[in-house]
Amino acid sequence: MSSADRLPGLARLSVVAAWLAAMALQPAAAEPLPARNGFPSQTVKFVSPFPPGGGNDATARLVTTRLPEIMGQAAVVDNRGGAGGNIGAKSVAEAKPDGYTVLTSQVSIMAVNPSLYSAPGFDPLKNFMPITQVNAAPLALVVEASSPYKTFADLASRARASPGKVTYATPGNGTLSHMVGVVLQKDSGVDMTHVPYKGAGPALTDLLGGQVDVLVTSTASVAGMVQNGKLRVLAVTSPRRIGVFAKAPTLEELGYANARFEDWYGFFAPAGTPPERVAYLNEAIVRTLRLPEVSKLVTDGGSEVVANTPEAFAAQLRQDIDRWSRIVKLSGAKAD
Repeated sequence: MSSADRLPGLARLSVVAAWLAAMALQPAAAEPLPARNGFPSQTVKFVSPFPPGGGNDATARLVTTRLPEIMGQAAVVDNRGGAGGNIGAKSVAEAKPDGYTVLTSQVSIMAVNPSLYSAPGFDPLKNFMPITQVNAAPLALVVEASSPYKTFADLASRARASPGKVTYATPGNGTLSHMVGVVLQKDSGVDMTHVPYKGAGPALTDLLGGQVDVLVTSTASVAGMVQNGKLRVLAVTSPRRIGVFAKAPTLEELGYANARFEDWYGFFAPAGTPPERVAYLNEAIVRTLRLPEVSKLVTDGGSEVVANTPEAFAAQLRQDIDRWSRIVKLSGAKAD
């Protein structure tokens, strides 16, 4: 398949395109949330710290497509990729704390990067106020449908027999996907060469083109292509698997210890944002996530909707930072 043939197909089958198309089919009415003390009175910007085409971008657009009906104001996505998500996260950390700039983020940026990078440019606990966790899901290890690797055992056998010959793509250095490869190599001798990209979209393009052997990424990034038979799932990283990933084996089931990883996406405001505005954004986003067609799309993407309170999300973040700082230290991995 030529590049010219491949790219239009990727665009047609992208998660974002599929979600937005589905949203146009008789969506349920959203219950408006009146402004409080004049907020919001202008467009709310959602910064996605990766390029278009991946799970982070899809999550941001899933919410911003319906959020205006609830807030009565526009919601837009601003993609700012680079440095494993650090550039976009830093831009929000430094933004005016008025509720009009929101970060769409994930475990890798908020819990892994602060330990993996010597200077990520932000502190997840000091520079942000959690709004709500969108979902919880495993990561997926996928190959192109015609790949010679039919099972994860095939891939692992090749990686052990020829260390470094198998290449695994991820959305970037320091991502949770990257850590999966690090842990597999350290604990199980599955020695693959890491190929970091600036987001899942570019990585997916090269996987389809045969430039890399396997992609480790969020279920949301690849659900559409798994469903359409363009990709084959070799394994997932936790038992929390639904939708097209329901029958995929977990790494633990395949005998790999310490290989349970859960991914999430969530929304954050800059530290100092008035608590009443954070509360408003929480209620508006939670209402959006609980719309039947929105929750179905999250589920179809292989995730479970969480839609929790800022306090519960903050507790989850602290727990993940504690776990991932220990894993990064033990692995010796560095992204600088």
